Amino acid sequence: MQFSKFSSTVLLAVLYATSVKATPMPFAAKHATHRVREISPDLRLETYHPPSDYQTFGEGIDHPLRKRQDASIETAAVAFVESQLGVKAEEVDVKSTAETDGADHAYVQQKLNGIPVANAVANVAFNKNNQVVSFGSSFVKPIKAASPTASVKVEDAISTAEKKLNGKFLREEFPAPTLEYLAKQDGTAALTHVFQVRNEDASTWYEAFVDAHTGELVSITDFTAHASYRVIPITSQSPNDGFKVLKDPYDKAASPRGWHSTGGSPTSETAGNNAISFKGKKRNTTSQSGRDLQFIYEQDPSLEPTAGKNIDAARVNAFYIVNTIHDISYKYGFTEKTFNFQNNNFGHRGRGNDRVLISIQDAEGMNNARFATPPDGQNGVMQMFLFDITSPGRDGALANDIIAHENTHGITNRLTGGGTARCLQTIEAGGLGEGWSDAFAAWTEQKSTTVNDFTTGTYVLNNTDGVRMYPYSTDPKTNPLRYSSLAEQAEVHDIGEVWANLLHNVYAALVKKHGFSKTAHTDPSGREGNVVYLHLFIDALSLQPCNPTIPQARDAWIQADVNRYHGAHKCTLWKAFASRGLGLKAKKFRDDSTIPSECR
Repeated sequence: MQFSKFSSTVLLAVLYATSVKATPMPFAAKHATHRVREISPDLRLETYHPPSDYQTFGEGIDHPLRKRQDASIETAAVAFVESQLGVKAEEVDVKSTAETDGADHAYVQQKLNGIPVANAVANVAFNKNNQVVSFGSSFVKPIKAASPTASVKVEDAISTAEKKLNGKFLREEFPAPTLEYLAKQDGTAALTHVFQVRNEDASTWYEAFVDAHTGELVSITDFTAHASYRVIPITSQSPNDGFKVLKDPYDKAASPRGWHSTGGSPTSETAGNNAISFKGKKRNTTSQSGRDLQFIYEQDPSLEPTAGKNIDAARVNAFYIVNTIHDISYKYGFTEKTFNFQNNNFGHRGRGNDRVLISIQDAEGMNNARFATPPDGQNGVMQMFLFDITSPGRDGALANDIIAHENTHGITNRLTGGGTARCLQTIEAGGLGEGWSDAFAAWTEQKSTTVNDFTTGTYVLNNTDGVRMYPYSTDPKTNPLRYSSLAEQAEVHDIGEVWANLLHNVYAALVKKHGFSKTAHTDPSGREGNVVYLHLFIDALSLQPCNPTIPQARDAWIQADVNRYHGAHKCTLWKAFASRGLGLKAKKFRDDSTIPSECR
């Protein structure tokens, strides 16, 4: 494709001089300022964003109002922008502010003739000593600005955009249209009508800029961003397995508005309908590292978890894992109707306003993690702690197995007992809860028909043995735990190990007989062993009684198979349970290897 090309020096001249000349420039140089949007076969728009100057100041520099005790972040930011760019206070409009662990931020917008310039903005960051530590600006000095009085009616502009973008301006849902200048690459500033246009069926959602003098659609903002996250894929356990950049990992059926929206415009931080990932009592989140929901933060293992970008890497990874588990479990039945965690239930029954609150590097503990599950309609709370067993320390929010374990507590507590969160309160039922959590984490990490032994907690301990007594395994020499082992256990995690190993053997039996689906995370329609396993896992939780025993939980699995698969896996299930002592006649922690006669 061919595009207009300008050199970087000429681009600056466009903004700050009185004339401009076009000169060739490499295509890649336009990446920071342009983007071509293929709206339809007949419409292609190249959007323009003035280049930003960006400076950092180490320990910080003073701003003009630093010595004033009453100066707010808003007034301090305006004063600093004035001093740096030579603009007047009335030409600067503060749009928002934000407080994070390391800095306070102000985001401002340029104004011309009292009208905002849509694509001319600046941001100022202040450290805790009230000094400026960074400053970015894309403010412009147009060679010509259009008349501030529109000559095209907003109704006509809306009609044009609706036709061009194949969508609708939803008056009752969207903000009212605004009048804003738009800085153009030729050095001028166009006056535009700005409003949103959406087509839900086509999954498009734009902000349209229609020239208020010519009636031409001159630019758009595409709200349907293609998000990227630098994370540890859910099929891996820890940073030892490597980070990857994943693009748009959300499931459209489970999260129809993506991971960063509750139904309206998406946020640009680690917050959305299913979860919010933050650090500290003030819920400081991680903002995107680049446009269009790019969350690319490098973790530095040579530094403490609290240093550098490690906090951001942890917040992003925890956000990704919890959302991924939301989407996986949704596909297998943990939905709004079955008391899941969402702020907006999109009219699908259940109580909303209960997304998961993920507190990373939580100050309330060390060397552990927690998940609190209140009844449906109240937020689940995940607390991920730091581990100080190694030097540097390690972050539980980078251990996918621990995140998955904790998140599964929310699933099992909500599904057992109909959303009351009251039905896993006995020691045995609590042990079941611990076992399900390990078993779900193990499911996410299996990759083929070869069922690997599963060990949890290896990363945070820097120990291949992990935190359990044995790896989960089909080999009794590797893991000797049986149903009768419960007679010697009184702690929920120890009880959980018995149940989790039973389920590991069930999983292995199903995969051996029916194979493995590589798309099980997103496609629950198959009949492969790992797909069947997770369906039964989720289905059985709703079936079992309040505070179930292990034999009752087993029975729920058998019944779930009847309900969903007409008992097709009955004998596979019974043989697997019986192989570890949980046969037909097992009770009171006494082993039994009996299976139904039709399975012999």
